[in-house]
Amino acid sequence: MADELSKLKPPEGATHRAKHKGRGMGSGDGKTSGRGQKGQKARKSGGTRPGFEGGAMPLQRRLPKRGFKNLFKKVFVEVRISHLDRFEDGSVVDWDSLRSVGLAKGQADGVKVIGNGALNRKLTVKVHRISAGARASIEQAGGTVELIPDKKKWVRSDTRVARRQANAS
Repeated sequence: MADELSKLKPPEGATHRAKHKGRGMGSGDGKTSGRGQKGQKARKSGGTRPGFEGGAMPLQRRLPKRGFKNLFKKVFVEVRISHLDRFEDGSVVDWDSLRSVGLAKGQADGVKVIGNGALNRKLTVKVHRISAGARASIEQAGGTVELIPDKKKWVRSDTRVARRQANAS
């Protein structure tokens, strides 16, 4: 074992010299350079693209397409009313506080509180979505609910008509 980083070496047999092909018959890899005789794979730009099956219908095209993936789907972390009892009376329950307690894990677009169980504390709940039953039980316990609005989709500030008028003048 080397006692200095400057003296480190790979173990015996771990490294190999690069094969120098096409340098004459005496080298052992001359003439055809290990490509065999003639044929598509012997040519300099020979070979086929990945997935090519010799002209047969490739597997990727033989199998049917299945399902649909919505690129605009929103994923919400669901938190039950009964889990909110772990917060102190009068505290604010939001995304950060739920994450610190371990109720909102992973990546999501927001939090939804769903009604399952009873709430015995007066809380201010700031979430993205809430069920009707959950809202009722929070307000019945004396708490308040504030809904966080979704991020607005980007909309161009100037219309096509406005741009044309600006270009005309």
